[in-house]
Amino acid sequence: MLEMRIRCERCGAQTPAEAPGAFICSFECTYCAECADALDDLCPNCGGELVDRPTRSKAAQEKVVRQA
Repeated sequence: MLEMRIRCERCGAQTPAEAPGAFICSFECTYCAECADALDDLCPNCGGELVDRPTRSKAAQEKVVRQA
């Protein structure tokens, strides 16, 4: 299961799991759309491609938290 990080690693902007607009690499580094664009869709940590992160509903997030 993806770790849904809630902040951009570059600028600190919020990237809530239920909202579109976050980008991740295969290591789940997370960036907002503006930073991903500025980085030319390449992760500065690993050099991997930054792709659209899927969204997760609030209900699904709460279920994950209850199971933990």
